[in-house]
Amino acid sequence: MIKLVFVIRRREDMPAEEFHRYWLEDHGPLARSLVEPLGARRYVQTHTVARELNPQLAATRGTAEAFDGLAELWWDSLEDFAAAFASEDGQQAGRALMEDEARFIDFGRSSLFLTEEHVVLG
Repeated sequence: MIKLVFVIRRREDMPAEEFHRYWLEDHGPLARSLVEPLGARRYVQTHTVARELNPQLAATRGTAEAFDGLAELWWDSLEDFAAAFASEDGQQAGRALMEDEARFIDFGRSSLFLTEEHVVLG
């Protein structure tokens, strides 16, 4: 399986509670309607919790500030992913998603990349 992972930081002008609500309740259904026809097998949003503890956790490793969450979109193969976004429908879906994401995501402080999962335990 190939995953497109989007590690997200919210726009600074958007309160955390509104970011999480919008991402789940407004963007989630839109994303589902756009990625499912493209052959994505799974779409998962992972929202950051216990935000008051995250600075302490970051300090233990000297890491950067916590992200607000991450999104994962799964395909069976890299070829399936490439075909989905090479199509006209895929390009239109990508533009529509990006247009909506600009409402709540700080693109310059977020990251988007492809991954392959290797289960070590479980």
